[in-house]
Amino acid sequence: MKQIISFGTYIVVAPVLIAGIWLYATGALPSRMQKGEVAQETPEALDLEDAVLPQEGIVLPIQWGSLGMDMMQAGVIDEEKLQALYESRGGLPEDMKKLLYESNTQEVRMTYENSGILLNLLWGFGLGNKNSILETGPMQDPRYNGAGNFASTGGWTLATGGAMDHYSQHPFVVLTLEQQALVERVSKGIFRPCCGNSTYFPDCNHGMAMLGLLELMAANGVSEEDMYKVALQVNSYWFPDTYLTIATYFAKQGVSWDMVSPKEALGDQYSSGSGYQRVRALVEPVKQQGGGGCGL
Repeated sequence: MKQIISFGTYIVVAPVLIAGIWLYATGALPSRMQKGEVAQETPEALDLEDAVLPQEGIVLPIQWGSLGMDMMQAGVIDEEKLQALYESRGGLPEDMKKLLYESNTQEVRMTYENSGILLNLLWGFGLGNKNSILETGPMQDPRYNGAGNFASTGGWTLATGGAMDHYSQHPFVVLTLEQQALVERVSKGIFRPCCGNSTYFPDCNHGMAMLGLLELMAANGVSEEDMYKVALQVNSYWFPDTYLTIATYFAKQGVSWDMVSPKEALGDQYSSGSGYQRVRALVEPVKQQGGGGCGL
């Protein structure tokens, strides 16, 4: 069953397993670990890490263009707030600055190190870009008393004004009917381990960011098969311990990570909160290292 849980003014939807005394709340960000730190420093474990989290990163099949500047001009991102956030973290790396201040970006490469920054940029885009999923999808279910009460909306504090001033308000990327249908279809099949919801219900930062990424990939003509492939790679950087554990599970079944179906791995049987808990019960989970947060 579903239970509505309120954290301050934000509402999250969480699946609850009464018998197991287990609760997993939407929006929680699993702890980050240092690259190279896995449950066991064996050659097999390190090979698995390289397969799931390639050090060279992945090039996202999107055209970013001037989206960074467009979002700042529209107020989805307040430049001063963004600068203040990252000044406290040592500043933005040069490749990320280009996404904000240049319009001729040749490629967007996600690595383990910049995955958190790209998460925030895609979060802002997913929230601000006009899309019918935000306007008529589960976010608008009357049970939740408005789309502004979720972690993905109430937690976006980098905007000029409030997050809902920009919610599905800006036609940064306009999709064709065919592209929109593709995004809706794929978004329903991509889950995240911080909750039991698919990307079609983007109630946390990861869901909203993934929705934005799917829109950009659809606009760039990426096939459905490749959208799932890229989404799995991106989810792996955002939830490294989760997908190393899932990869370990498949390895114990004799299936290497490169042979795993991305669509299957991203489904609710593996990538939802309950699905991941099932996997954790079957294999020794990768130990979480360090700390993490549920917001910016």
